[in-house]
Amino acid sequence: MSVVQEGILGLSAGAAAGGTAGGIAVRPVKNVEIFDFGRPTTLTREHSRVLELAMETFARQWGTHLSARVRVKSLIASTTVIMQTYDEYAASLPSTTAMVLCALEGNSAQAVIQFPTAAGLGLVVQMLGGDGGQRLPHRKFTQIEQALVMALMDDALENLRYSLDSLLSVPISLAGIQYNAQFAQAAGPLDLMIVSAFKITVAGVTAPATVAIPAEILLPHLGAANPVDSPEHSRERILEQLVHVPVDVSLQLTPTTVRPSTILNLAVGDLIELPHPKDRPVDVAVDGLPLAHAALGSKGSRLAGVIVTTEENPR
Repeated sequence: MSVVQEGILGLSAGAAAGGTAGGIAVRPVKNVEIFDFGRPTTLTREHSRVLELAMETFARQWGTHLSARVRVKSLIASTTVIMQTYDEYAASLPSTTAMVLCALEGNSAQAVIQFPTAAGLGLVVQMLGGDGGQRLPHRKFTQIEQALVMALMDDALENLRYSLDSLLSVPISLAGIQYNAQFAQAAGPLDLMIVSAFKITVAGVTAPATVAIPAEILLPHLGAANPVDSPEHSRERILEQLVHVPVDVSLQLTPTTVRPSTILNLAVGDLIELPHPKDRPVDVAVDGLPLAHAALGSKGSRLAGVIVTTEENPR
């Protein structure tokens, strides 16, 4: 190696280490990351907490339905919720994996439910009555296996809709399965995704899984997830909630009065006469307060009441 080459290599090494080269002070090289203030790649604490709660609900619901499908105890735990570009997300996945693509109405970007293909084959084995204890290969699904996996994913998608509630404002549906993250192209390389990581444990076997949803679908609704309201609206908010509180409704006949000895001596076959006329409607009461009158009827195999009159009651 020539002296000139050695000098250049020595200068490069010194520059990388931030030391000196030939008596000349060299500043250390700094890695600079470009930050786009119009598209931040981190979630605020409030938004992150809302999404974490939603994904924890999704994990519980999904685990319950998965247990019913494969007929063995299944546990799904939510681990992290982050925001990253689709390119970063795809690069973090194995070269061969199951990526269930989910179409979002009115959007070119798609959501993704990802899990190892071996884990998907294990679920198929459990569904078909196997023990799932054998080592399974990482390969593409056959047509029958894919149909069974898609049935499981249909349940998962229903649980996802329920858990995200108002955060997911567009219809979502299954679109297909890809096995290579680089070829899936669910979104643009720089499109931001909300990525949630999970651990799926079925019959003692644990596998990782992720759910990625385009951030543009969820972020606009996160600002209103925890609205701050004025105390002067508290009465209206309480009334809005009260109309959704379930109450017990009963159909009541006119009561009768008997002695305690009659009650204590009741036996099978005894007859208690009620003063309620046969042609008079029964009372429809809520918490003992009559609100309407109904005639007895039926709906299918169940007894029902047909409202015939209503009563005005003071507040």
